[in-house]
Amino acid sequence: MTPTELLPKVKENLILTHADDDDLLLRLIAAAVNYAESYQHIAEGYYTENSMPAATEQAVIMLVSSWYESRDGSTAGFFADSVQASQQVWNTVNMLLRLDRLWGV
Repeated sequence: MTPTELLPKVKENLILTHADDDDLLLRLIAAAVNYAESYQHIAEGYYTENSMPAATEQAVIMLVSSWYESRDGSTAGFFADSVQASQQVWNTVNMLLRLDRLWGV
C-alpha cells in the first residue's frame, strides 16, 4: 500500500476536505509506514508491494493523525486536554503493530 493509497483514509480520519496539506500528509504517511515496518521487523518497502493488515493500517492512520495534529511536537493533538494523551497514542499504535510483528530472532 503506497502513501497515496493511504492518503484518503488519513484525511477521512482527520476530517480534512482540502488538499493544502497533502504533501505534508504524504511525508508523514511515508514516515509512519517506515516506523511500522521497522517496529514489525520487516524489510523497508514491504508494504509498498504487499497488503497491509487492518491493524497495521489503523496504527499508521492513528500515528499520522497524531503527528499532523501536534506538528509543534508539544501536544497530543489539537483536541487533547491531557499531556498523557500523546503517550496513549504511542501505546495504542505499538499495541496494534505488535499484532502483525515478526517475532523471530
